[in-house]
Amino acid sequence: MTDRTRPPSVARKIMAILDAFALGGVRLNLSEICRRAGLPLATGHRLVGELVAGGFLERVPDGTYRIGTRLWRIGSQAPAVTGLRELALPHMEDVYEVTHDNVQLAVLREGRALVVERLRGTRSVPVVTQVGSTLPLHATGVGQVLLAYAPPELLESVLAAGLARHTPRTVTDPGELRDVLARVRRNGYAVTRDDMTVGASSVAVPVRDADGEVVAALSLVARSRSADVRRLLPPLMTAARALSRDVALHWRVEPAVPGPPVSGGAPPAPPAASGA
Repeated sequence: MTDRTRPPSVARKIMAILDAFALGGVRLNLSEICRRAGLPLATGHRLVGELVAGGFLERVPDGTYRIGTRLWRIGSQAPAVTGLRELALPHMEDVYEVTHDNVQLAVLREGRALVVERLRGTRSVPVVTQVGSTLPLHATGVGQVLLAYAPPELLESVLAAGLARHTPRTVTDPGELRDVLARVRRNGYAVTRDDMTVGASSVAVPVRDADGEVVAALSLVARSRSADVRRLLPPLMTAARALSRDVALHWRVEPAVPGPPVSGGAPPAPPAASGA
């Protein structure tokens, strides 16, 4: 029996269930989980119940499920979270004090932008992006920064997987995306306007390590009608330069090798998850 024909193990089924939440859904009902994980409803019901009992998932009163605190505590110990978050938070707080807009920090993981920290502005555009959630590379400011400085083969993988349309403004043409990324490298920052969510815009800049390699992206997410690059970019650039200095001095974790983008039949991230 080959790997292709061998039935999936219980561990693979559980990983598929947990991975369903990495595809953009903060809360999922049982049918959505099973569809994303490729599991029969009865199997999914049994395994999801066990994950809830163990604290890895939580059942919300409306019947949907979300990542549980036990899994969050385990995941929060990952080096990409602990070291970088601790270094970034003071600089992110400085940016928030100046702008009062949402501030987000993301790294490249498995062909998506993984949000490792965020500060939500009380008077800015509502966002539901959470620490540990992922965003598409082509439709978000942080994603475009990470993709612009990633190895060329990652871009080809992203293009081969298809550019999902999240709003009428999302870049879905491969040639246009190449032009956008070239502009990011030329200008040193990315700007998106209504690409991920109508009404939300972002400005994002790279964070570099001691070798000058881009290891993260820092962004501000604001209402489109008030997202003035001239207002948002200076404090963001100042924070990114300061954080890059701290990363160069104190962060020794090797970045993960970029994997292929999340593939296949999973739906795109819901529009409510505003771009970073």
